[in-house]
Formats: sequence, structure tokens, C-alpha cells
Amino acid sequence: MSTLYQDAQRAGQESVRTTILDRAIDLLVTEGPAALTMRRIATDIGSSTKVLYTLFGGKEGLVDALYREGFARLRRAQARVPAVDDPLAHLTQLGTAYREHALAEPAYYRVMFEQAVPGYRPSAEALAVAGTAFDASAAAVAACIDAGVFRPGDAEEISKIFWAASHGAVSLEIAGHFTGDTAARRYAALMTAVGRAFSTDPESIPVSVPGSGPDPVPDAVQKSASSPSTSAAAREGQQS
Repeated sequence: MSTLYQDAQRAGQESVRTTILDRAIDLLVTEGPAALTMRRIATDIGSSTKVLYTLFGGKEGLVDALYREGFARLRRAQARVPAVDDPLAHLTQLGTAYREHALAEPAYYRVMFEQAVPGYRPSAEALAVAGTAFDASAAAVAACIDAGVFRPGDAEEISKIFWAASHGAVSLEIAGHFTGDTAARRYAALMTAVGRAFSTDPESIPVSVPGSGPDPVPDAVQKSASSPSTSAAAREGQQS
């Protein structure tokens, strides 16, 4: 019977990298940062530690790769949002995609934003990758300004304010403070409020009514939020 590493090898180097990152993020969620060692990951996937050191250089490089992978996945999720003629609708859809992606990938979200691995600091390369994850949102805000929907302003700065609002609501939802349909309604109301703050005609922006869509709190989020090891990692990160 072949190992995960052997299966990935047959698919190519990128598949090997993905297999390692998938196992690393799973260990982080289920057992906490102490389990995130090169030897443990190598044993679990059936490879030598040399493979991991060659690809990532060490544990710091591995965590940096997890950080970059999280933002790369977010960027891809944003890129999948189809363009529409209404710039405000497009911006709203990007916000919805951000929330849905965060709920689908809570472990990566914690690595990206909540210092799930105590002591880790992103490299310059990782920060550069993170900086590109919101290009689509900045472009959507710029389109709203150009169309006269938003007042003239710095599109990138405005997009960061939308991000700050989104991040706060999503973090509370992942932590279990906002749940179910209530979480979806609050998120929609918050995005509407931020949009009105920059609108040339605030009253023209109605409060969004979230559709049925997927379950607002998937099983993966519930498990991650309730995992003692993950909660401890978040607390340790806050203290570092």
C-alpha cells in the first residue's frame, strides 16, 4: 500500500507540497502547535524529514508556507467571484466570498490572522503575498468611486476598512459568538453600514438580506472553534 507521499510524488512536486501543508494544518487544528514538527509530519505522510527540509528549510519556513497558502487560497476565492455591471453588487459579492471562504478554511484563517503558532512572524515574502489578497476588493471600491456610487477617496484605504469590518465579524463567528442565520444577518448589516459611510447617497443602499446559501457554521468551523488545542494556540498567540 502506497503512502500519502508516494501518491503525491506521482502527481508532481506541487502535489507533494500540498500534501505536506494539508497534514500540517490538520495537525495544528487537532493537536495544536506542539505537534507541528518536521519529524511528525514526515512520519504521517511516509516521507523522510529531508523532503520537508528541502522544500521548507525548517519549521519556520513550513509555517510561513501555511501563511502564504492561506492568503493564496483567499485570493483565488476572490478571483472566482464573477464580474457584474453593478460595482456595488460586485463589492458585496466579494465580501460574501470572504466570509464563506473564512468559514470553509478556519484553520488557515487562524494562521493568517490569529497567531495560531506562537512566536511566528511572517517573512517579507509572506507579507507581500498577503498584500495581494485584497487587490480585487480595492479594484471593486475604485469602480464604485468611478461610477459615483462612493464619494472620491483612496480606494485601497476604503477597501482596508471594509476588510477590518469583515474580519471582526468573521472572527466572532468562527469563535462561536455569532451563529446561524443571526451571523449572516449581522454580517450583511455591517457591510451595508460601511457601504453607506462612503456612499454618495446612503439611503439608496438597502440592507442586504442574505440568501439561504450554505450552512453559515459548517461542521469544520464548529470543530475548529471547539478544539481545545486550537483555542489554546490562539490564546498563546495573543499573549506572545
